[in-house]
Amino acid sequence: MIGKLTGILSEKNPPQVLVDCNGVGYEVDVPMSTFYNLPATGEKVSLLTHFVVREDAQVLYGFGSASERATFRLLIKISGVGPRTALGILSGMSADELARAVSDQEAGRLTKVPGIGKKTAERLLLELKGKLGADLGPNMFSTPDHPSDILQALLALGYSDKEASAALKALPADVGVSDGIKLALKSLAK
Repeated sequence: MIGKLTGILSEKNPPQVLVDCNGVGYEVDVPMSTFYNLPATGEKVSLLTHFVVREDAQVLYGFGSASERATFRLLIKISGVGPRTALGILSGMSADELARAVSDQEAGRLTKVPGIGKKTAERLLLELKGKLGADLGPNMFSTPDHPSDILQALLALGYSDKEASAALKALPADVGVSDGIKLALKSLAK
């Protein structure tokens, strides 16, 4: 309903800000990552928003970037993660750090965020796997680890660790995953 607010930043009381849009003041809850990047009070500010309507409240959440808002929207779709928890996660780590934690499957990073226990962290990793990195852009954090992917494929096909490792050593350094698997299977078939 309300997708963006642009106005004068009237108040800053973490995690809430007041944005004056032509005489109408909007209270907006923001993650600390956005809060730290806000201009001084009295200056113009623009926030992307997400409007949540509940039985007992109507709350507006604001974000400094589209990736933060997209990550927030992914988080609140997960069972047991509401807007307050999602805001807490984004206050404890940036959207990029969260995407890295998900791609590396590191629950330890998530449990450092207040209110996130081991079970919730594991559920977040499971639910966000394949979704978060794709939304933030492919290969954003590191180069693809082709040898690891090829090794996992060979192990999944039933080859021993020793056989798969030997086949990997025979592959060219710049080979892609699918070509690498084909070449490795040819060398293993000999």
